[in-house]
Amino acid sequence: MKEFQTLAFYLYVPIEEPAVFTAEHLKFCKSIGLKGRIYVANEGINGSVSGTIEQCAKYMSYMNAHPLFSQMEFKIDSEDAVSFNKMHVKYRHELVHFGIQEVDPLEETANHLSAQEVLDLKDQEGVYMLDVRNKVEYEVGKFKGALTLDIDTFREFPEKIEELEVYKDKKIIAYCTGGIRCEKATALLLKKGFKRENLFQIDGGILKYSKETGGKDFDGKCYVFDKRIVTDVNEVNPTIISTCRNCGTETAKMVNCSNPECNEHFVQCADCGWELAGACSTACQANPRRRDYDGTGYYARTGEQM
Repeated sequence: MKEFQTLAFYLYVPIEEPAVFTAEHLKFCKSIGLKGRIYVANEGINGSVSGTIEQCAKYMSYMNAHPLFSQMEFKIDSEDAVSFNKMHVKYRHELVHFGIQEVDPLEETANHLSAQEVLDLKDQEGVYMLDVRNKVEYEVGKFKGALTLDIDTFREFPEKIEELEVYKDKKIIAYCTGGIRCEKATALLLKKGFKRENLFQIDGGILKYSKETGGKDFDGKCYVFDKRIVTDVNEVNPTIISTCRNCGTETAKMVNCSNPECNEHFVQCADCGWELAGACSTACQANPRRRDYDGTGYYARTGEQM
């Protein structure tokens, strides 16, 4: 049995005095030795934490005992090591940057589908899977035949709604990593006239779907926002869909460019990683500020060092 776990979770729920809650929550997380990144807003909570099995169990019990979070679900991954360097709990105006204030998932969002319901529906005629994640994420992994949008950040999603107009009378199953972005994306689609009876989202996102189905028909790997960078989700019919930017070799290894002035996430095979010292190009490799490459392609954010 692996000694550590990584928990992913979110819940849209009104939080009074979120700034006060943020400070108290950080204190608690540090007191039990967790590491991770949590965002708190008036509209709810979103985060991922990592620690020993015992530490994670304490956190889940603490949260589920709280009157606001008793119904919150956790996606649990077993790990060989902790997935974060430090513990951060931060207050934000939005849990995920979207920029459209009139969209409120607490008022209306798409119907949630269980993993089995997704399997039963997704391959029917006239049904489309919609990836609402950024292109750096779906480049390394996505559902077979999924619709994707050319976006670098979730804030750009509203600008791409027109591209989905041709699917307005079709059945759409939206998905993202853990589910939180689908709540707002589908809420916006409903406001734009998409029919509620045709619009769905995967309950718990890719992470929950993979736990309950073995990740069937998810090609490649799932991009995650911690030291792992990507994680396996498909145990049924796994494949690799991404190729190394530098040499074209098939690989699912995602790295952060070692040049901090670039810092781009991109796909790079192990051989090119060592040859270019983790840089995306020879120009970035020659940058005097280039960070030391250790083979992982992960670099702690400012302030996250131990």
